[in-house]
Amino acid sequence: MTTGSGIPSALRSPVSRRGLLRTAGAAAALTALPPALTACSGSSGSGDGKIRIVGVTDQQKPVEELVARYRQSHPDTAFTTSFAPTDQAQTAVRTQLAGGNAPDVHVLYPGSGSAMSMVELAKAGLLTDLSDQKWTASIPRNFDAAYRYEGKTYLYSAGSTVIGAIHNKKAFARAGVEPPTTWSELLDVCAKLKAKGIVPIALGAQTPWVTQLITYALVPNAVYAENSSFDADMAAGRTTFADSGWADALGKYKELQTRGFFNDNPNGTTFEQQTSLVASGKAAMAVQVSAVLGLFREAARTPDDLGMFPFPGGEEAGKLWIPAGIVVGLGVAAHGRNQEKAKEFVEFLARQENVNTWATAVSAIPFRRDASTTIDPVLDGFLPVIDDNRAVPFMDQAWPNAEVQPAHFAAVQDLLAGKTDVKGALGQMDTAYGKKS
Repeated sequence: MTTGSGIPSALRSPVSRRGLLRTAGAAAALTALPPALTACSGSSGSGDGKIRIVGVTDQQKPVEELVARYRQSHPDTAFTTSFAPTDQAQTAVRTQLAGGNAPDVHVLYPGSGSAMSMVELAKAGLLTDLSDQKWTASIPRNFDAAYRYEGKTYLYSAGSTVIGAIHNKKAFARAGVEPPTTWSELLDVCAKLKAKGIVPIALGAQTPWVTQLITYALVPNAVYAENSSFDADMAAGRTTFADSGWADALGKYKELQTRGFFNDNPNGTTFEQQTSLVASGKAAMAVQVSAVLGLFREAARTPDDLGMFPFPGGEEAGKLWIPAGIVVGLGVAAHGRNQEKAKEFVEFLARQENVNTWATAVSAIPFRRDASTTIDPVLDGFLPVIDDNRAVPFMDQAWPNAEVQPAHFAAVQDLLAGKTDVKGALGQMDTAYGKKS
C-alpha cells in the first residue's frame, strides 16, 4: 500500500494508493492523462538538460517545496515536474520506461507487489543503483526489503506511514466514548456510536485501494504477533492465507459489517465520500493511512476536530501490533537523460532536514530521526509501538507478484457484497499468490 500514500504513498487521488498498474492498455490510458502530465511527457525528448520529475498527486507538495530549496544552492539546475492521480501517473511512467522515454526521477513504490514497485522495476533493469550514496547506510535493517533488491538500494522514501483510525473527536464526544485499545472495546464503542445515530466506521470500498486497509490493520495482531516468519513461510509454501491468522482478520472485518458498523453500501461509497462522512461527523472514524490526514483535515470544519489512534485487533492493549509501511517514494530511471543530475537531487532529498520536510508533508515518520525531527502530534500514540518493534510493513510489500493485491481488493468487495465467505476470499488470494511474477 501501496500509498501511498505517497501511501501515498500519499493517497490516492487521493493519495498513496498503491493500485495495480498493468502495462496492457497503458498507451490508451496515457491519452487520458491530465494536460500537465502529457505535456511534460511530450517535452521529455528535447534533451534540454532539465531534470524531469513525474510523481503522484500526494507527492506534489513535498517535491515542489524541495525543488525550490534545491535551486537556492543550484540556481543553474532546472526542473520540470508533473503530478497526477496514482493510477494515471503509474500508467504513464511505466509506458515511458518501457518506451525509452523515461523521466529522470519518477514515482516508485517500495518492496514488491505491484508493477511499479521497486523490485519489479529493478528486476527489469529500469532503475539506477543509489547504493553509493551515504544516506543508504542509515536505512533501518527491517526496511531492507522496501528499499533494496539483491543488496542494492533503488528507492528513496522519507519514511513510513501507519494505518489506524482517523476519528472525529466531536462525534466520539457526542456518544460519550474514547478511542478503544482492544478489539472488545472497539466493538463496544461502535455499538454506542451506532445507538447515537452516528456511523461508527466509514468505508469507501468503491475505491479499490481502500478495501485493503481494515485487513492490514488487523493482520499484524492476527498473524505477525504470533509468527514473525509468516512472509518467509508463505514464500516457502509452508502456509497459506486461508490456513493462517488472515482468516481471523478477515472474519473480524466481516463481523464489523454484520453488526452494522459500516455506512450503507460500502461498495458504492468512494474514498472522497468516506472522507466527507468523517470530516462532517456523520461517521465517527475511518481506517486509513496517516498519509491522508491532510485530506481529511482539509475537509473538516477545523483540523483539530480530527485525531488518529491505532486500530486495535487484539485483546491486550499493551501488546498491540500495527502496520507501518514505507511511503511511496522516488526512483532514478536507469535510462534517463540526466541521470547524474537526478542522483545529485536524490542525495539532497536524503539530508535529514529534507527527510523531515517530506515526512511532515505526508504525515509520515522519518526513516531516521534526530533532534531536529518533529512528528505530527496526532501520531504520538503510534511511536511507542514502532519503537518497541511491534510494527510490520504493509503486507503487499512482501508479496511476490502484482496479482495478489488486486485479488485482495476483489475478495474484500465480494465479501462485503455477500458473494463469497472468508474461506472463498482467502482462496482467491492464495490462487493469485501462486502465480509467477
